[in-house]
Amino acid sequence: MAHANARLTPAGRLTLVRRISAQPRRPIAHIAHEMGVSRTTAYRWWGRYQQLGQAGLVDRPSIPAHSPRRTTAPLEQRIVALRQRERLGPARIAARLGLPASTVHRVLVRHGCNRLAWLDRPTGRPIRRYEHPHPGDLVHLDTKKLGRIPHGGGHRVQGRAVGAANRRADRRAGGYDYLHAAVDDHSRLAYVELLGDERAQTCARFWRRAHHWFALHGVIVTRVLTDNGVGYRSRLFGAALATTGVRHQRTRPYRPQTNGKVERFNRTMLEEWAYRRLYPPTPPASAPCHPGSTDTTCTAPTPPSVAGHRSAASTTSLATTASSIHTMLGLTRRSRGG
Repeated sequence: MAHANARLTPAGRLTLVRRISAQPRRPIAHIAHEMGVSRTTAYRWWGRYQQLGQAGLVDRPSIPAHSPRRTTAPLEQRIVALRQRERLGPARIAARLGLPASTVHRVLVRHGCNRLAWLDRPTGRPIRRYEHPHPGDLVHLDTKKLGRIPHGGGHRVQGRAVGAANRRADRRAGGYDYLHAAVDDHSRLAYVELLGDERAQTCARFWRRAHHWFALHGVIVTRVLTDNGVGYRSRLFGAALATTGVRHQRTRPYRPQTNGKVERFNRTMLEEWAYRRLYPPTPPASAPCHPGSTDTTCTAPTPPSVAGHRSAASTTSLATTASSIHTMLGLTRRSRGG
């Protein structure tokens, strides 16, 4: 690329060759002097213009056209295979293959796997990260089950023995709550509701409310991405998408990484909110979060089927943690899987 004080940018080169072509009888050295460049430079760009046209006035890449001493493709594949299969660093891979560690590192950088955090844990393949350019281009949907916690706490806080005893003592603590989440791919604006199940009718109604909420915040949704759950494959959910004018896209089977932004949001909710600590019971009158209560998340009132149970979700209101969720969205925006 031309530096800030370059005599000839691509636009200046075009001016140079146009002057040369407009005055064919005039010496090129005179035109070069007027432009403040050498005769050699003027002849170079004039020659490239004659060969390639205006495309020849763009800077060429600095990478050499031929590198006879570059690491061979089979050897590069062996390096990448060791990295993906055994998670070895450059020094240990170099010791196995008899190569300099710097060479191994350059190969790993070339293939995008020089950091373990950039590799998919199950397969070892580099994670493809993407972000759509505009809000509403893609919204990620997912549902997360949260086990209802008995009085006194469950096994995560109290241990297996005490947690099992508390569960036996509290007969109402069985079952799950379902956290439905919609996360915008570009802005990471999230809409969350705590519902009693993940059936087709529930997913369809959730999407209608989420679509309306995103519209209120200026996000016009054009496409949603879900997994292959039963609720998302149903006709009711498809009809809800059709009535809102949204196209449906599903992930490939057994590839939750494609829906990684909402999956990472669920993980953040589990680790930094749902099971972060033992929450005190919340009075039923103040438990629901009313739509529009925050600018980051919105939750519907807890359904009657789960109102009598205490869980990581139902013992505390999402409205009380909206600011922390907003912070977590910013922190996890470039984290793994999103």
